[in-house]
Amino acid sequence: MKTFSSLLLSLGLLLIHLGAQAQGVLKFDKELHDFGNVAEGTMATHEFRFKNTGTQPIIIANVQASCGCTTPDWTKTPVMPGKYGMVKAVYSSVGRPGVFNKTVTVTSNASTPSTVLSIKGNVLDKQQVKATLTPAQLAQSPRLTLDRTTHDFGKMEAGQQPSARFTVKNTGKQDLILSQISSTCNCVGYKNTPAPIRPGQSGVVELIYGQRQIGQMSDVVTISSNDMTGDTRLTLKASVVRDLNGTSMMKENGVAVPFK
Repeated sequence: MKTFSSLLLSLGLLLIHLGAQAQGVLKFDKELHDFGNVAEGTMATHEFRFKNTGTQPIIIANVQASCGCTTPDWTKTPVMPGKYGMVKAVYSSVGRPGVFNKTVTVTSNASTPSTVLSIKGNVLDKQQVKATLTPAQLAQSPRLTLDRTTHDFGKMEAGQQPSARFTVKNTGKQDLILSQISSTCNCVGYKNTPAPIRPGQSGVVELIYGQRQIGQMSDVVTISSNDMTGDTRLTLKASVVRDLNGTSMMKENGVAVPFK
């Protein structure tokens, strides 16, 4: 009887062991990627490749970056035994000069349910990059050209968010990628995320102006991009009033008219 019980126990342990082994095994080619020096304004991108060396399909449930500056992507379909998949890490270097070291956590149904991948590098600002480029390399840079550098909204009410459309042309040799936008008032932003502009092509960029201060306003806006010759600046102007309706009426020739 003891022999039979021992046999059942051994068989049970074997089945548990085999069940534990019947899982996908997620094996990455490497778990750390060093970008080295990265030019500010570029999107540093790396694909971590992995193989399922187990006996069951692997499904990646989620990929979480350690900061909002890193945007992950991954293979969404089940990765069968013996097949390959990928996890992509995209680091936005816009406005982030200096050394970076970020992680991406991969969660799956593999035998090891959580794997941490790392990316690192050093973002060089445009002046640093420009100093290292030869004239021939600089000539290959994208070039951002605006149809105009000033837009006047005229009279607007504080709190409104009018928009202005600018035509951007890429007169360079590589795709032009518009990135961070900044202003002296911290009140300007993109209405939509600009798409890359091919060499020789043009695109329309729409800026939203949310100035709340009262008076004659003139705000300088800086558009960053991967144009190695420098950032691009434009000026937004407006005469901002508190209220364009009844409280801002004035008398003109004895007749009440909107303030203008």
